[in-house]
Amino acid sequence: MTDLLDGTLAVPVGKPRYEGANIRTWIGFKHFMYLSEEGVLEYFRSKGVGPEKLYHAYGLGLEFVDHSVSLPATLGIDDAVTAVVEPGRPKPGHGVPFKVKLTVERDGETVTVCSGKVRVALVTLKEVPAAEPVPAFLEPYTVPEAAALADVAGEQAREADAADVAGVLAPADSNAFLWSWRIPYFYCRFSDRMQHSGYVRAMEEVVDRFLDARGISVRTMLVERGWIPVVSRARVHLLADALMEETLHTVLNVQEIIKDVMYTASFDCYVHRDGKLVRTATGSIMHGYAVSRGEKAGSLAEFDDTTRAALLGGRA
Repeated sequence: MTDLLDGTLAVPVGKPRYEGANIRTWIGFKHFMYLSEEGVLEYFRSKGVGPEKLYHAYGLGLEFVDHSVSLPATLGIDDAVTAVVEPGRPKPGHGVPFKVKLTVERDGETVTVCSGKVRVALVTLKEVPAAEPVPAFLEPYTVPEAAALADVAGEQAREADAADVAGVLAPADSNAFLWSWRIPYFYCRFSDRMQHSGYVRAMEEVVDRFLDARGISVRTMLVERGWIPVVSRARVHLLADALMEETLHTVLNVQEIIKDVMYTASFDCYVHRDGKLVRTATGSIMHGYAVSRGEKAGSLAEFDDTTRAALLGGRA
């Protein structure tokens, strides 16, 4: 092997996990991201450097550091998914870039259900002794930690006392919603740090908690209005390591409402260390609702004053 990024791979990645069919038989956004990850992992395996080989032979951890998706169509629990993984043009110090497209076959046609961009870094694992030196074709993508990537070099920690975290991250006069929680081992990778998919799960949960706190929980909207949550875009970008059993301060902030049918929100995660708030991940999500019953079934729901006020913190 002399070049990691030398061809496109189209590979079956199976059906979505049953866990993702939360509303009827449609699949939630995080499982689109899981399937995209599977496609990228198969790409590395096809080059003879799957995650197990990277770990045991070279002492490297395959880390997903940036992943964004656009979801133009629904995905069902029985859909058989193919991932088309196309290498991008790498930039020095930025890791390994890919474009990933997920497709399914419907009525004799190939339908794209997800288009995304994924970036991977190969992280040197200090506790794992390498049996062999890192091959030259992998060296350009190897970094000591996610914070060493070139695109996060300007990230600065914020001074804050532990008692002031809530006031700093979610001031009373802002629309920010703060959820602080302990990172469990099953959200981690390589025995010590939070993995990308853990942040994706946190994004889904903080949205759920935010909506409930604002009086428009998912169940409330389903029962009272027949509105089904829809995510059309999502992104999670790792900036630094968050470690197992640290407290992760997760902030969701609705930014704007688009044509009264979608809203965008920012997503940021912090840990408090040595008197500073270190931002470990950032991202965004675009969210709305589909109507599930009545003459408008299948269309996007239009927000009313109550919904707008809840999303914007009373600033409808």
